[in-house]
Amino acid sequence: MAKGTTVRMWKRATIVMLVVVFAGFGIAFASVFKVAIVDGKELQERAIDQTLRNTSLSAKRGSIYDCNGAVLAESASVWTVILEPAYIEDDETRLLIARGLSEILDMDEDIILEKTKLQNYYTYLKREVETDVKDQILKFMSDNEISRGILLEEAYKRYYPNGSVGSVVLGFTGTDNQGLSGIEAQYDAELSGTAGKLVTAKNAIGTNMPFEYEQNIPAQDGYNLRLSIDKTVQSVLEKYLEEGIRNSLVANGATAILMDVKSGAIKGLAVKGDFDPNDPFEITDPTVRAEIEKIEDDDEYNDAFNNALQTQWRNKGVSDTYFPGSVFKMVTGSIGLELGVINENTGYNCTGAFYFDNGIPPQYCWSYGHGFESFVEGLCNSCNPFFIYIGQLIGPHDFYRYFDSFGFTKKTGIDLPGEAGSIYFDEDELNVAELATVSYGQNFAITPIQMITACAAVANGGYLLEPYVVEQITDSEGNVIRSSGRTVKRQVISQNVSERMIAILNRNATVGTAKNGYVAGYRICGKTGTSEKVTKWNQDLLENPDAEMTYIASYCGFAPADDPQYALLMMFDEPMAANYYGGSVAGPVFARAMEELLPYLGVERVYSESERAHACGAAPNVTGVSVEEAQEDAGDLGYSTIVLGSGETVIDQIPYEGASIPAEGTIVLYTDNTSLSKRETVPDFTGSTLYNANELAKMNNLQIEAGGAAANSLVVMASGQDLMPGEKVRPGTVVKVTFIEIDQVN
Repeated sequence: MAKGTTVRMWKRATIVMLVVVFAGFGIAFASVFKVAIVDGKELQERAIDQTLRNTSLSAKRGSIYDCNGAVLAESASVWTVILEPAYIEDDETRLLIARGLSEILDMDEDIILEKTKLQNYYTYLKREVETDVKDQILKFMSDNEISRGILLEEAYKRYYPNGSVGSVVLGFTGTDNQGLSGIEAQYDAELSGTAGKLVTAKNAIGTNMPFEYEQNIPAQDGYNLRLSIDKTVQSVLEKYLEEGIRNSLVANGATAILMDVKSGAIKGLAVKGDFDPNDPFEITDPTVRAEIEKIEDDDEYNDAFNNALQTQWRNKGVSDTYFPGSVFKMVTGSIGLELGVINENTGYNCTGAFYFDNGIPPQYCWSYGHGFESFVEGLCNSCNPFFIYIGQLIGPHDFYRYFDSFGFTKKTGIDLPGEAGSIYFDEDELNVAELATVSYGQNFAITPIQMITACAAVANGGYLLEPYVVEQITDSEGNVIRSSGRTVKRQVISQNVSERMIAILNRNATVGTAKNGYVAGYRICGKTGTSEKVTKWNQDLLENPDAEMTYIASYCGFAPADDPQYALLMMFDEPMAANYYGGSVAGPVFARAMEELLPYLGVERVYSESERAHACGAAPNVTGVSVEEAQEDAGDLGYSTIVLGSGETVIDQIPYEGASIPAEGTIVLYTDNTSLSKRETVPDFTGSTLYNANELAKMNNLQIEAGGAAANSLVVMASGQDLMPGEKVRPGTVVKVTFIEIDQVN
């Protein structure tokens, strides 16, 4: 009995034991299966994450060059200072490193000391350290025989060597080296490159393993950009914009665009005010900065500060819209000629206003009435009623069709960020009154880049081109990745109409309302514009019933008439001087800029017979000879002389050899060292007639080179000069004075 019970109990125990064993193995197998199969991938990744550390290696951002290879933006080496605590063997060395680096890096010694005690091989200490600081660290390590414990890793920082020149076009980068505006933002993907990686392994206690366990995946440098922009052109445009802003008290900035009419390449796109991309978060306008600093409320201060930044970063040439005003008449005239509803001899009698038949209020001319005039005379007079008449002849259907064809209903596609769209009337909205106002450039808004592109089409045979600023993208080895060039969208007007409009616009710049933009010898074609800022005025009236209308003054033209190559639009936003008209504000600045730019760009100066009689020449070399011989040589060329000093030999002269000298001008001969120190004060010629300016120059032992309307108008007034009043110069110096026609309106 007992034996049977024992056997049964043994069997039961065995069964229980087997069940337990199999259950245990089952649970273990299930756990292994879960770990190895179900959760295997996740656990594997977690294990790798715990044993590997990835450190991003900065890619060098591509450089930006102008069309001649001058650097506009580049990334230069800076250094990241890294500690390797695991290699620092004792407290004495830790203290030495902390003390030395705190002095070099201007950091707290205790903070550095704590970092030296960490159990790893890689701890960031300071970023973007300049090369001179890096050299100090290397010297410190050498002097103290420190071979490990401090690591210097190369990184990159963006620099703009020309400061504010072209800043609105170039844009800038942020602290992470990402493009935030301008070309830097538009081409960020091409410029930024691909970051590399430094992969380091960690041991069981979490510290980095030595160098042999590292894997270095190098960064790939970004592509380089070569622009169509010419740094010299850009600088000249910005210089004259500043002059125009100063002379006409311009309140809301200015922009200028120079385009190659045959390719669409933008040679210069200038905006004032602007900023320094090396320090883009600094408010550059001292007046604006001072006003912001007065604000005590934090929220109001932040809003004002951010608005000021956005304003100085904004590209007015691409992102702002405006009423083009009378410069648009070159488009209306081209449409009329193309459709055949007018020709050069089409007549109209301007009584001072255009009167409608259906009760619509009349629209007025800037003049009291031009009387009977041909189309050519109407454009040269900038007669609004005549262009209303032309608009009615064209009709809403054809006007809208050509308005669209000239590119005013769509963005130009220029490769810059933030291009604005235009605001215009659709065909079914062009009733009699609206058609009247748009025909002379009011009541619709376009961008300056659209206007200069349309002007180029008028000049180049009628071809609407896509403007561009990036000519070529290359890799770090110079291989061309992508190129840009002439892109024709369509032909808007015929070659015949283009040639006829060129002749009319050339006449306008010679004898018409655009003569203030005239430059002798360069066959300028031009049109002025004075447009009302109606929308802004309506808004101002809500706060101030006495608010006055503000204006935009512009001049749009191209040269030379016999073979147009470059078109220039200059626009000044809200000139506050008494004379705010386009011809008076923008015309002289256009002339000064073109006179400097066209010879630089290789456009030959060809004088007419009348121009040649008044043209300045190049001063001869009369130094190193006797006074008598110098006087004889100068006299043979039609120049008089003034002798300063008591010497018998000419040791210097003004104007210098090759410098501009007026016809029948004077060469001052210096004969001793005492005479070389003599100085005269440049007077303020502004407001002088041509005769008075010459007399004022003589009184101060100076001479003037008369530019602008002085060559083709008898009644002129000085509006600007290249040397500032009060400047000290040597006797005989030639001051370039720009003249405008008095009572010039448009």
